[in-house]
Amino acid sequence: MPSYAPIVIFVYNRVNHTRQTIDALKMNIEAPLSDLIIFSDAPKNDDQVEEVQNVRKYIKTINSFKSIKIIEQKKNLGLAESIISGVSKVVNEYGKVIVLEDDMVTSPFFLKYMNEGLERYQSDDAVASINAYMYPVKETLPEAFFLQMSDCWGWATWRESWELFERDGANLLEKLTKDHLGNSFDLDGNFRYTQMLEEQISGHVNSWAIRWYASTFLHNKLGLYPGISLVHNIGVDGTGVHCPSLAEFDVSLRKEPISYFPRELQEDAYARGIVAKHLGGYSSFTSRLKRFVLSKFTPTAKNKI
Repeated sequence: MPSYAPIVIFVYNRVNHTRQTIDALKMNIEAPLSDLIIFSDAPKNDDQVEEVQNVRKYIKTINSFKSIKIIEQKKNLGLAESIISGVSKVVNEYGKVIVLEDDMVTSPFFLKYMNEGLERYQSDDAVASINAYMYPVKETLPEAFFLQMSDCWGWATWRESWELFERDGANLLEKLTKDHLGNSFDLDGNFRYTQMLEEQISGHVNSWAIRWYASTFLHNKLGLYPGISLVHNIGVDGTGVHCPSLAEFDVSLRKEPISYFPRELQEDAYARGIVAKHLGGYSSFTSRLKRFVLSKFTPTAKNKI
């Protein structure tokens, strides 16, 4: 019997989004075989108390998993610290982890893909993460492929890979600059990830994910990606302070299991070009693109500040 990774979900104050996330996850046949660990952040202010309480009341009713553990934070940590500390805690205990937030609706084949990816590449030092989201590109991509990236919308990793995570954004930017890697980090100039890192350093955004990407990138690590997305972010619906409505990133979920996993541990140049072209199709740092950047790598809802 395969060893199923624990699923970690970070929740806050949107009970309807959380319920959709859980309901979709239950459609995976691996759900009853998986441990579910839920981190519930505390209210940031008095206005959030009732909504947080509603979420905490709901998550106590969840069933259909092998086990369910709920960690209710005593004070508000915010999304970045919640994920950094929560992932660290779980991955150090279990050795591997599957990570979701409270606005991620998954395919019924999400857990199969994540667990198979974790199992297949656990001994391959070149691979740092398994990622479930793929942009709605027009071109046909391979069923699964590697990019020299790590993402944040439904992902998984191992203890050894997470140990590469560097909290200090300034240190990451210094290394990128010193080794003249900025253009490559920006997908050959198509998407200004370096600017996001600069904004994290300056305190304009509080992003854990840009630091995760930079950390794995600087160690030349690969991330596995699906050609058709296995997760849909329902949080980019305009319901949050940092979350504009961005239908451009809506996807139709894959309707069958992924059966192909690449054997060659190298970045797929064709897929990289397609993804870079897709992201480069948005006017560089127009107001709309910047709103997407904030939704992708910073808090995606009013609860995630």
